[in-house]
Amino acid sequence: MNQEEKYIKMTTEPVPKLVGSLAVPTIISMLVSSFYNMVDTYFVGKINTSATAAVGVVFSLMAVIQAFGFLFGHGAGNFMARKLGEKDREEASKIANAGFFFCLVFGVILMILGLIFVEPLAYFLGSTDTILPYAVDYMRIILIGSPYMMASFVLNNQMRYQGNAMFAMIGIIVGAVLNIALDPLLIFTFDMGIKGAACATIISQAVSFLLLLGATRFGGNIPITLKRNPFVFRLLPEICAGGLPSLCRQGIASISVILLNTSARDIAFAHASGADAILYADAAIAGMSIVARITMFANSALIGFGQGFQPVCSFNYGAKIYKRVKESFWFCVKTSLVFLILVAVLGFIFSPQLVAMMRDDDVLVAEIGTFALRAQCLTFPLNAWIVMCNMLLQACGQSFSASLVASCRQGICFIPMLYILPAFFDFTGIMIAQPVADVFTLVISMVFGLWFLRGLGKVSERDSK
Repeated sequence: MNQEEKYIKMTTEPVPKLVGSLAVPTIISMLVSSFYNMVDTYFVGKINTSATAAVGVVFSLMAVIQAFGFLFGHGAGNFMARKLGEKDREEASKIANAGFFFCLVFGVILMILGLIFVEPLAYFLGSTDTILPYAVDYMRIILIGSPYMMASFVLNNQMRYQGNAMFAMIGIIVGAVLNIALDPLLIFTFDMGIKGAACATIISQAVSFLLLLGATRFGGNIPITLKRNPFVFRLLPEICAGGLPSLCRQGIASISVILLNTSARDIAFAHASGADAILYADAAIAGMSIVARITMFANSALIGFGQGFQPVCSFNYGAKIYKRVKESFWFCVKTSLVFLILVAVLGFIFSPQLVAMMRDDDVLVAEIGTFALRAQCLTFPLNAWIVMCNMLLQACGQSFSASLVASCRQGICFIPMLYILPAFFDFTGIMIAQPVADVFTLVISMVFGLWFLRGLGKVSERDSK
């Protein structure tokens, strides 16, 4: 399919069919990616509780890697899609290459700094003395793979914004299947322990990266090349502005995980001493880590669906077909609401079984994880509006409001709850912080979302006259 055919498809095909065709490969990619993160937790959970907690500690670092991948990937992707909607392929090609190579350089810088300060970083992320050796072993290996892991997110998103989500899906799935196969082999057969889990991750991500890079040469994708200078600095502010909401969403999620881990650790040490305090702290971090992986898996389907909506939104916004922008938004909100209600009900009912799958021989971990997961299920359906509203604003270039909404759920609204609620409810306050934050986030996102939709409607009415 050439660019003209893609333009016709993106601006004329019925919205439910178009969003579905773009969303299904992305949903599969997100689910598979989240699934192999859960597989890591499952196999590492067979080592001990401290190792499980270490994966939770390093998870916040991996969220940072993903956050900067999304900064350049979503930023370049949104910018590209609008230019393709304006039929300016030459500029779109410059944007694609700039986004990729700027991200790769940034990934190398992150790797070097992380390896130099690996132990202080592990403590900062929430490690206890018993978690630290596992966290350092896992983190060192993950950092080695961080440049191409970050760049993979850029390639994935750029292909998706060009309407080629299937290519992105294949690259992600191959890497995920390889990761699932390598985990038990390296952890147990080769007796590498937690280092085996980290090696499985970076090997599978390397294969995925090479496949995605090769796929840019096919299917009408914009190729990634060094033939022309890709470091076009005039594009960097626009790329960063477009990706800032994603950086806020993912980066603040990482910060919130760090604060969650350190808060759980501090409360454990405040209510116990010696070995009991360490035992409770490790169990608390492990339990909340398991809940984070489970909710990430459920949320990934929603994000995948929203990422199928964003290219439709960006293309039609660039083409000034605002009616289709609104139609696709409301279709996604209604569909995701039904899905999230079903997921929340099932998650609430089967919380004990889901947590036990990850760490079935630690009663304290199971108790903490079950309560926290059930609490989050109560407000999970609110994400139908929160996530879609955020993606609408981002896809339409509303950087400030999109960044603010993206910062609310796990930042502006969540972080204060981590400190306010424990003062009244002790450790229970930590476990209910996210549901309470979701309610406040819904209110804020409705203000910005409805304001933008109203303005879009007025412009659409004016243009039709």
